[in-house]
Amino acid sequence: MADTQPKIDDKSKPEIADELAGSEAPLLEHLTELRKRLIRSAIAVVALMMVCFIFAGQIFDVLLNPYRSIYPNPGDMELIYTAPQEFFFTQLNLSLFGAVFLGFPYVATQIYGFVAPGLYKHERKALIPYLVATPVFFLLGASMVYFVVLPLALGFFAGMQTDEIKLLARVSEYLGLATTLILAFGICFQLPVVLTLLAQIDLVNVNMLRKGRRYAIVGILALAALVSPPDPISQIGLAMPMYALYELAILSVRYVQKRREAALAAQDAELSGSSSD
Repeated sequence: MADTQPKIDDKSKPEIADELAGSEAPLLEHLTELRKRLIRSAIAVVALMMVCFIFAGQIFDVLLNPYRSIYPNPGDMELIYTAPQEFFFTQLNLSLFGAVFLGFPYVATQIYGFVAPGLYKHERKALIPYLVATPVFFLLGASMVYFVVLPLALGFFAGMQTDEIKLLARVSEYLGLATTLILAFGICFQLPVVLTLLAQIDLVNVNMLRKGRRYAIVGILALAALVSPPDPISQIGLAMPMYALYELAILSVRYVQKRREAALAAQDAELSGSSSD
């Protein structure tokens, strides 16, 4: 009886081996690799935190600019602390914030380094643009807080002052508000990157995202209420850009799908042409 199994050319064996390389590592090796990546990320954050502690005053001065913007006369601005140790721990928090902010690209690289060995060669190449886009969108989210949302929110709160009631903010509370908003916006701005990456590995498509618009709006509003301070300016300021990013993700996913469909059509045409020969 004739052998019906497809024959594999010897020349193609190295390519197949390269495609499958690293995809069959045991679970223990994956856990060991994950531990190494986490330790490296933690060491990087701690090292950056020590450096940022030296420059905590400069970081504080930069984060104070949105607060200065609500005072026409800078001499009227005043921040207080009500416990002897409060400003010291505020500096520690600033150092941690600076370490997370500066170390985000390195942590993203470590995540990529952990995921990449388990992917095919073409999938590893497809992840590189997303590795670049991740810090870019993080900076976009942080910039939107720094230049738009935080000054608007502070202006809203300062406008509630009266002759008898004045705004006298604690330094830890203001910096907690600023750093929380910056990190929250930076993370939430990863939405189009994540959705496009899921489309790249064929887990979501345009129809799913279009049909899920109403659920996405509810989820975005809930997330904005959860991660932002309990005031309407901050919540609306986060919810509106996130919905715009959701629509941007739909366009990006549609582009990915069109590229995949074009590649499949070209492959089918090539196969049909070779079979006719």
